[in-house]
Amino acid sequence: MTKRVLTGINTTGTLHIGNYVGAIRPAIRDSRNPDVQSFFFLADLHALIKCQDPARIERSRRQIAATWLAAGLDPDKVVFYRQSDIPEIPTLNWLLTCCTAKGQMNRAHAYKAATDAAVEAGRDPDSDVTMGLYCYPILMAADILMFNADEVPVGHDQLQHLEMARSDVEVLPGLDGRKMSKSYNNVIPLFEGGRKALDEAVSRIVTDSKLPGEPKDPNSNSLCVLYAAFSTPEELEAFKNELRAGLGWGEAKKRLADKIDAEIGPMRQRYEELMASPETVEAILQEGARKARAYAVPFLARLKEAVGLRAFTIPVENAAQEKTVKQTKALFKQYREKDGLFYFKLTMNGRELLLSEGFASGRDAGQWVGRIKTGGYAALEGAPVQRTEGVTDD
Repeated sequence: MTKRVLTGINTTGTLHIGNYVGAIRPAIRDSRNPDVQSFFFLADLHALIKCQDPARIERSRRQIAATWLAAGLDPDKVVFYRQSDIPEIPTLNWLLTCCTAKGQMNRAHAYKAATDAAVEAGRDPDSDVTMGLYCYPILMAADILMFNADEVPVGHDQLQHLEMARSDVEVLPGLDGRKMSKSYNNVIPLFEGGRKALDEAVSRIVTDSKLPGEPKDPNSNSLCVLYAAFSTPEELEAFKNELRAGLGWGEAKKRLADKIDAEIGPMRQRYEELMASPETVEAILQEGARKARAYAVPFLARLKEAVGLRAFTIPVENAAQEKTVKQTKALFKQYREKDGLFYFKLTMNGRELLLSEGFASGRDAGQWVGRIKTGGYAALEGAPVQRTEGVTDD
């Protein structure tokens, strides 16, 4: 059965190797699994909660999109989009906001942290709280529910907001041993600054004062943890043994930089090409938005129908006309065949008009039914169906 995985990255800064090891690399690896359907998005609506600098957000969106693509993401095999290009997401966010209790939002840890900090500084508790921050978990829920994701890998700071399918999040240590974060200024850049910036960052990793030739404890700093993220277990053990035998810290740091660059160096040229060609990235994201909206539009249509935001219908003038309407009503039927696959067909007055190809899950078949119901004749272009009777747009 196909598993749907959704991953988003906030567009407020430049990515570092912690983002690459903890999120980008494993997500791209999983996207190559034929049993995984991957959705990747730039969380630029979320970014507005933390940052009101338009130039910074725009620069970050380009950098992060180019990073995903340079790292090996294949946009033909995944749905890759900007959150702000899917207008159905803010609409779903509002529908959820209208049925979410204020008391539940009051318990969100991001809100409580902001109010606690304000009180400690002697200010009004809500002085630093925007409605974006307050309702952040609701927008996050809309991101996930819009595409019915089965798994949503996130950081530890978001675990309270939603029930996650994967909570074993790894944290890569920074130069000082704490979590790698731009807030701590302890990151190793991924692509920005090239090999020079990589070498400079690695040289600042905090170690002890033992000289070359003196035995060293491999677990006394973050050097070996970082090395492990880019090496095999055998390579890591050999590296640790050399430290125990007296390998100097300077040489050890150079080997770490070489090991990191061996993996990300070949991606750097592609990243620079993409940054120099924004129209290429834009075209990829626009195509991704088109694919994402193929799911979002019919899903939101069903939600709007459910809450009463329905289209006005033309009243039937008489019973004879009503009978005619009923007789000519097209009906969709979903079913499962003996081959284990799921199918749907369209019939009218007992005649079979369309027959679909087989789908791995009933949900996939149902989504195509929703698209055809919403998009009509235009949605049949490229649809996995065969026409068994003449079907036109009349």
